[in-house]
Amino acid sequence: MTVQATFAATVVDEWVRAGVTDAVLAPGSRSTPLALALHARADVRVHVHLDERSAGFYALGLGLATGNPAIVLTTSGTAAVELHPAVVEAHHAHVPLLACTADRPPELHDVGASQAIDQVHLFGRAVRWFAQPGVPDDASRGAWRSLAARAVAEARGAGGAPGPVHLNLAFREPLVGEPDALPPARPGGGPWHTVERAEPGALDVSDRVAGRRGVVVAGADAPRPPVVHGIAEALAWPLVADARSGCRVPARTTVGAFDALLRSPEFAAEHRPEVVLRLGAPLTSRVLNEWLAASGADQVLVHPRHAWLDPDRTAATVTASVTVARPVPSPPGWLDGWMEAERLAQATIASVLDAHTAPTEPGVARALLDLLPSEAVLMVSSSMPVRDLEWYAPPREGVRVVANRGASGIDGVVSTALGLAAGTPGRRTFALLGDLAFLHDAGGLVAAGRRDVDCTFVVVDNDGGGIFSFLPQAELVPPDGFETLFGTPHGLDLARVATAYGAPVTRLERLDELCSALDGGGVRVVHVRTDRAVNVAVHREINEAVAAALTAGRPRRGAPAA
Repeated sequence: MTVQATFAATVVDEWVRAGVTDAVLAPGSRSTPLALALHARADVRVHVHLDERSAGFYALGLGLATGNPAIVLTTSGTAAVELHPAVVEAHHAHVPLLACTADRPPELHDVGASQAIDQVHLFGRAVRWFAQPGVPDDASRGAWRSLAARAVAEARGAGGAPGPVHLNLAFREPLVGEPDALPPARPGGGPWHTVERAEPGALDVSDRVAGRRGVVVAGADAPRPPVVHGIAEALAWPLVADARSGCRVPARTTVGAFDALLRSPEFAAEHRPEVVLRLGAPLTSRVLNEWLAASGADQVLVHPRHAWLDPDRTAATVTASVTVARPVPSPPGWLDGWMEAERLAQATIASVLDAHTAPTEPGVARALLDLLPSEAVLMVSSSMPVRDLEWYAPPREGVRVVANRGASGIDGVVSTALGLAAGTPGRRTFALLGDLAFLHDAGGLVAAGRRDVDCTFVVVDNDGGGIFSFLPQAELVPPDGFETLFGTPHGLDLARVATAYGAPVTRLERLDELCSALDGGGVRVVHVRTDRAVNVAVHREINEAVAAALTAGRPRRGAPAA
């Protein structure tokens, strides 16, 4: 019997009592007591990853899928540091995560011992709570259950927003042993601590919005879709929503082509709002965000955890929830003008993209969302894929869209998607990502062969960083410098890369082949070659065509501002 084994068995038992079901482990020696305790529990799914960075994002994906914190466990040293990117994303995206790093005991620090680094507050302010309980001993037995239960409660948002918790756990040898009798637990199988949070009252904005021209903007962390749609319907305001919000579904008020519409100066000027209800996180469209910032509108920012998501500093009011107790619809013609423009824009986008037989990046995003089966889960990487989906795919029901937009990096996309798939058994999971995002985390596919998961990766390969072709660098930096520093062509055959990791590959030559390419289960890659210069031209073609259609169709102008 060892105190290390007893401590580990106790905290694992408490985590199970609190509802934790998944643990992601990276191999290591110093983490042995906790690894053995997790492996001994039949009620914990243990996922083993060879790479700690991928393990962190896989655990993030599990948290995204279930809303429940997954444990991710590493040994000490640089292995612990590898969790930092996933911890930062979990922090900014409000995803619960239990990051457990094993550590050497105090006597092995600052004396040149192997894998002994300073892990105290390793992740800085990116965690909801940090604890270092010290080397387990019999004198601390009474605190073990409280430690474990509080870690889960803090990860779920006991102190505010959900997010990552860091437990730095030092162990002395012997690292292998059997547990003694565990400290007493709460009767009935519940956790040592439970947290009850009172919901704040909603701010009534009835007088503020009554009869005015307004827009509802919904991003991730917006209120439930029925609530959002109810507000838009009651006010007769257009609803601009990204796919991650869950609100981008066909409805009388939903506007999906807002980015293309607002690129028309005439439309943007004629449809300037007086009030904006911004629900949840900002959308990716710079055109939308700049239009909102320049509108001069009275803006109300609504986030359930009072997150200050206001990069343009235009919010007049920040609140956790809103209600419209006495709805007064907008002036006649306001919503009609938006919806006529939406119909024109969607028809124009479809017409432009249908004329291209070779796959285009907007065309792939649009077709993929349309072809996904009901109840599918779609992971979208940052950079161009999330933008193409937001800007050019029409509203769609029955698909959950997820993206790592907390810190908006392209790292960890493969592993996050696999974690999503593992956390949503019975639902097919797909991922739309670029070539650099795929290469950045291709090693995450190693773990796919160790688990029975269903995830299809659609990789749009333009041989480099396509988003930079839309930024000022493309015009201001000479071509040779631009390609070297920003275009960054890799010249690799991604199909061979995927095959090397054991994933079957389908090469897509025509867009009409996508439907059949999505058939089948398991972990697979659909490889789509595109061209960065052509992609810029297609975006320009769409936006110019929508502007021309608006001019020719002249959707009814909204009522003039007061």
